[in-house]
Amino acid sequence: MEECTSRELLIYTIARLLVGVRHVAVGMSSPMPAAGAMLLRAINRKGGQDTVKISILGSVRHNAFTGGSEELFDCAAQGRIDAFFLGGGQIDGSGNVNLVGAGTYPATDVRWPGSFGSAYLYFLVPRVILFREEHSPRVLVEKVDFISAPGTSERNTHRKGGPRALLTNMALFTFDPDRGCFRLMRVHPGFTAQDVRKMTGFAYENEDCEATTNMPGPDILRLMRGEVRDELHETYPQFADGLPGLT
Repeated sequence: MEECTSRELLIYTIARLLVGVRHVAVGMSSPMPAAGAMLLRAINRKGGQDTVKISILGSVRHNAFTGGSEELFDCAAQGRIDAFFLGGGQIDGSGNVNLVGAGTYPATDVRWPGSFGSAYLYFLVPRVILFREEHSPRVLVEKVDFISAPGTSERNTHRKGGPRALLTNMALFTFDPDRGCFRLMRVHPGFTAQDVRKMTGFAYENEDCEATTNMPGPDILRLMRGEVRDELHETYPQFADGLPGLT
């Protein structure tokens, strides 16, 4: 079997970050988070463990909602979504996410799709994973130009949700809500802690991290290249076709 690709490593890492969840919600433009959730479900099935419910907006097979995002928001408010993924044009060291644009608002130099329900879900979903494949100083900034969703809140604010981790193509960070900062936990194979420091625009703890991200074994790769790839094809056919298959 050929070696694990960088995207398969990210999918496997996402699955590990979701261990213990009952219901994962995924946006319609999030193929890797969806694949990670599907991988966890496949692993649980194989091990005879409880299944994982996956709601992918825009999917027919993997979405029980009939009212779109409105039902998703209601479900989150009722405490029935355990994990969600947020990306952003900018993410800063305090866990703030910018989905509006780069530059001085409202005259932004670059305009992005918009905040939508990001702040709402950031406050309500217990396990929010920040995911951005690109790891660069233009994405991971010292301070976002516009706060679409705040990473932390004042202590007298009722909030059960927030960032648990930040995953990029280079590394995995965890987030400490009490300290309001990230900590480098693992560096992906092919990169060093120095590479991460050079390409990160914000300060974080454990800069000299020596831990390497765990690689999936042959059994996990077979699941990804077989069952998971097939399931993923219904919602993200182009992405699924770009992943390795069983040979």
